[in-house]
Amino acid sequence: MRKIFEPQMQIGQIHIEDIDFDLRSRDEITQLLIGFQAIFADAKTRNLIFDILEEMIPGHIDRKNGRPGMPLWTILVLGTLRLICNWNYDKLHEIANNHTRLRMMLFHPPYDIKPYALQTIKDNISLFTPEIPDRISVVCVKFGQLTAGKKEDEKLFGNCDSFPLETDVHFPTDINLLFDALRKTITLIMALCRLTETRGWRKGQSILENAKKLFRHAQRLKHSSSKDEKKKAKRWELIKRAHLEYIEFAQWIVDRAKEQIALIPEHDIIAACKAEEIKKFVGHAEHQIDLTRRRVIEGETIPHHEKVFSIFQEHTKWIKKGKAGVPQQLGLNVCIVRDRFGFILHHIVMETETDDKVAVPIVLETVERFPDFSGCSFDKGFHSPSNQAELSAILDRLVLPRKGRPAQIESSPEFVEARKKHAAVESSIAALQNHGLDRCPDHGIKGFRRYVALGILARNIQIIGSIILEKKNKRRKRSDARLRLAA
Repeated sequence: MRKIFEPQMQIGQIHIEDIDFDLRSRDEITQLLIGFQAIFADAKTRNLIFDILEEMIPGHIDRKNGRPGMPLWTILVLGTLRLICNWNYDKLHEIANNHTRLRMMLFHPPYDIKPYALQTIKDNISLFTPEIPDRISVVCVKFGQLTAGKKEDEKLFGNCDSFPLETDVHFPTDINLLFDALRKTITLIMALCRLTETRGWRKGQSILENAKKLFRHAQRLKHSSSKDEKKKAKRWELIKRAHLEYIEFAQWIVDRAKEQIALIPEHDIIAACKAEEIKKFVGHAEHQIDLTRRRVIEGETIPHHEKVFSIFQEHTKWIKKGKAGVPQQLGLNVCIVRDRFGFILHHIVMETETDDKVAVPIVLETVERFPDFSGCSFDKGFHSPSNQAELSAILDRLVLPRKGRPAQIESSPEFVEARKKHAAVESSIAALQNHGLDRCPDHGIKGFRRYVALGILARNIQIIGSIILEKKNKRRKRSDARLRLAA
């Protein structure tokens, strides 16, 4: 049984619309909660969001019977709070149990001290699909634009740019990725032997320690900086020998793992599922053994498309933007479109696409969400002749500078002014990165997409809260000024 929220108020409970906030606070928690308060107070917006949240409940689940689950409103608030404050789950768990106004927002009366469990918070936030926060964000942006003062017939002009979001991985080399694969293979196969009560890996921990010694030895050896060719050749032979010993031992582990997997009885479904997981890491180990042999022993330069940057976060890409002080990043690019109020209208996680490949799709999808979206500015990375033609047909006003020699239209005052304002998208990117979208701790491409969608939603609700907070502060200052004059 799962509800949006508990409609029956308890003794001492304060209604969300009546919660008071410190108007002098500049903290993102206050801005987010004020944003949620405004959304909840607007019946139309609230009902649209509730309809979307109800889609999180599987169709076969009886909503009126069974053990009560965490209310969907609570999941939404905690999921966005984690992103806007850039917290881990431990910090979110602590605040959810002890922050007074947050607990009011979650429908807790003052005397209710029942705590949330850490694992319960994790499990419930992971129920979000990437699409649910994305659709809620569209509803919130439309409400926020009206709150910010957008006129009914006003056309929207946006700015589009992309930024890298890092995955939670260490710097990859073929030998440390090989050790990752060996470590997982050994630990998983030891657990499998305990499950099936078979022998053969009782010295697995010792094998892992030996593999680590060989890995560290190969890792510590550096190329000689001497000008003496004999010394350089001698050091290179030591490096090759250390790597050869390492990959030969790794191959022995892989062969033993394959032999052990072959002994798993087919009728044991649980053991067979665990064996499939082991096979995945065995495959990673074999690939890294091949790359290390080709690179070090055979002296081959490995093509970029054959390289793997993480065996755990397989969607990770090598990003090289060419910015000063940032030689490379490991993650995925995210493309966003913002409006003049700072709201993020749409985003795309770019798994394989480049900027010029997402320009048309992101504009088409933004127009579908916001029919009054009629203009957009880009930087040169989004340009191609086909993009120039297609976007000109979609948008009334297009600011897309060409690569190479500037076109005549790019010297017009309107184009120059729009190019100057395009830099505003960088402030939105900086705000997103400051509020969680700098490094993604969630696992898998689905977790990555969910993390981005929640981050965009959290930022949009925070902007609503900051707009309302600014309006209330202006009214308070005017009221204080009148009181001073009257005195």
